[in-house]
Amino acid sequence: MTRLGLIAGNGKFPFLVLDAARAEGFEVVVAAIKEETSPEIASHGAASVHWISLGELSKLIDTFKAEGVTRAVMAGQVKHKQIFSAIKPDWRLAKLLLSLGTRNTNSLLGAVAKVLADEGIILENSTALLEPLLAKKGVLTKRAPSVSERKNIEYGRGVGRRLAEYDIGQTVVIAAAACVAVEAMEGTDATIERAGLLMQSLDLDVDLDLESELKSTGAAVTLSRALTVVKVAKPGQDLRFDVPVIGVKTIETMARAGASCLAVDAGRCLLLDGAGVLRTADDAGIAVVGEVGG
Repeated sequence: MTRLGLIAGNGKFPFLVLDAARAEGFEVVVAAIKEETSPEIASHGAASVHWISLGELSKLIDTFKAEGVTRAVMAGQVKHKQIFSAIKPDWRLAKLLLSLGTRNTNSLLGAVAKVLADEGIILENSTALLEPLLAKKGVLTKRAPSVSERKNIEYGRGVGRRLAEYDIGQTVVIAAAACVAVEAMEGTDATIERAGLLMQSLDLDVDLDLESELKSTGAAVTLSRALTVVKVAKPGQDLRFDVPVIGVKTIETMARAGASCLAVDAGRCLLLDGAGVLRTADDAGIAVVGEVGG
């Protein structure tokens, strides 16, 4: 039976890949990241599970070689801020970090992938086993985006693409065609939470006399507090790692933050527990749409 290595980060993504790989007939050797991976991975049917610290690149290579692994996938988030934590890199990872001009996701994981390839371990697309979970084109929920939400999506996709070009983040939060928050190292859910707190802190009340005058002219009295979340793939997104992912937790975070619409890149963003994501969105009245092009 063919062996497949799984470098597992946090969240449900590694579990879905493990299940899909086993269904395809692979024996899965899991390299579970001590600082990130759920302990439940140990009882999820892998051929073997090895706990490895983020700093132990040499141990990862040695483990896969000992297990006869020549093909592997990365699945699950590893928080980017971990590179600034107290984790001590081994000599191989330290050498790699010193060689990087920038320490963004693409450069760091791309360099790790090259080191693995040099050792005979090829990283493959983490979405290859989960294509049915990639977001489809068009409106995915019962409710379609409103006219104002469509304007937010158009503006947000332009901002998001520029943000993604520099590998800073992939999520922007928009209200009334204005950018409220952009993602950096904190991740998608934290960005949405921050946007919600910011909007809740704003004093958008209008003087009553002015409100009456504006209403008489048919003008908008206040700007909408409703947030639109836009998540884009990076130009030339490397699907071996750092795949855009949306889960039920993200939709729940949106609902708490006052976000009413979510736009993702069709075919390039995974909806983990796709049915659950859309059901949760429908229950919250959130519109979800898969966008293509531009």
